[in-house]
Amino acid sequence: MTLQHDNVTSHTARSVRDFLQDRNISVLPWPAKSPDLNPIEHVWDLLDRRVRARAIPPRNVQDLAGALLEEWDVISQQELANLVQRRCTAVLNAAGGHTRY
Repeated sequence: MTLQHDNVTSHTARSVRDFLQDRNISVLPWPAKSPDLNPIEHVWDLLDRRVRARAIPPRNVQDLAGALLEEWDVISQQELANLVQRRCTAVLNAAGGHTRY
């Protein structure tokens, strides 16, 4: 497994690094404080739209957790790659500055 995080101090603390290392989880090299490169907010948006589009909405936290897992399982690798590509393109078009996405 490879983890991607934004290098915020709480994610890079020694205890977190030790925890990940003990479980053989590698961390994707990532520039510090680079939220514009991180597609996770767009993934959350995609999941939100899919869960809201369900014929029967979740009625409680357990239903919501189940719906999110089900929807996560059907997101294709191509959809995730497209989100990453859009983020990279937006950052390049902004010459490394903040994007509007």
